[in-house]
Amino acid sequence: MSSRDSRNSQDSRTAAVDPLGPLRDPQEPGCDVFLTGTVFLDIIFTGLDSAPVRGTESWARGMGSSPGGVANMAAALARLGLRTSLAAAFGDDHYGEYCWDALEQGEGIDLSMSRTVPGWHSPVTVSMAYEGERTMVSHGHEAPPPSGPGPFPQCPPRARAAVASLGPGGGEAWVSEAARRGARIFADVGWDESGQWDLGALADLEHCEAFLPNACEAMRYTRTDSPRAAARALAEKVPIAVVTMGSEGSYAVDGRTGESAEVPAIPVDALDPTGAGDVYVAGFLTGTLAGWPLADRLAFAGLTAALSVQEFGGSLSAPGWPEVAAWWRTAPEAVRGRYGFLDDLVPPGAAPARRRRAVPTIGFRHSA
Repeated sequence: MSSRDSRNSQDSRTAAVDPLGPLRDPQEPGCDVFLTGTVFLDIIFTGLDSAPVRGTESWARGMGSSPGGVANMAAALARLGLRTSLAAAFGDDHYGEYCWDALEQGEGIDLSMSRTVPGWHSPVTVSMAYEGERTMVSHGHEAPPPSGPGPFPQCPPRARAAVASLGPGGGEAWVSEAARRGARIFADVGWDESGQWDLGALADLEHCEAFLPNACEAMRYTRTDSPRAAARALAEKVPIAVVTMGSEGSYAVDGRTGESAEVPAIPVDALDPTGAGDVYVAGFLTGTLAGWPLADRLAFAGLTAALSVQEFGGSLSAPGWPEVAAWWRTAPEAVRGRYGFLDDLVPPGAAPARRRRAVPTIGFRHSA
């Protein structure tokens, strides 16, 4: 079976569960989630026993390739059954062609707002996973702006939701426009290289329905000394504040109702945390659009993130419903009560999950 055939097989099984099925209406937007950003080609080395040592050559027992960067989030959303639209620039090299094919044909992501840029090479990240952590080296240049007027970013498509990555400075025009057109904005944030950690500098926060920083980021932005205090402070600025706490789980506050929820993490042996934050946001967004209770959204997001860190790579590791079903069938009794809502979502007798392993080359020309 070729790599594309394998991906299409997985996509057809994943799409069997539509978490928004009961809510779909012909009048609703055809797009569930819109996002934009930079697509990298990720080359992942696995099976390293330790970090590379200066002046020596290290051999990895495994290697894979996959679209990375914003593609991690796009793949995570699509594998959970959401109709996902991505606006991104792609290089006109083989790397760009491979990433486009993997996302459009393999994951079923709408790339109608994306473009191939002549003469621009794809950004690349090399990731080395070892001891439950990873080291990354990246290279790339900013894509040139479109040569002519286009619908993006001033006119993003109508969508139920959009995902934004916030940062200090001015807001992005597409975020406010998407919110004006009815999209619910979900946002995370990156590390503030300036060291100022000024919440007021996150201009697009005012448009967000949910903000999902990690504990360190949340505490720095709010000048608080605990993740829970940080979440409560953030809930004064945004309707739903979610703070992820790593192995401790996550805590959320709904500032509109005053409701709070905390769900512990599922203990797992982590192989590679790449993309786990993106997977968490995708899981929480899915539950929010489906109208689940706050605690169930936290639980599902934590579950999808826990499944992802047991695999290598970013978009490679994003779980779909077959992986969720496989976990649910063998879940320990100690956690089954917390995840009982999965009974209404996971189809009985779902096909066993096929473990996603890295494709060892950029793409096979013929079926294996």
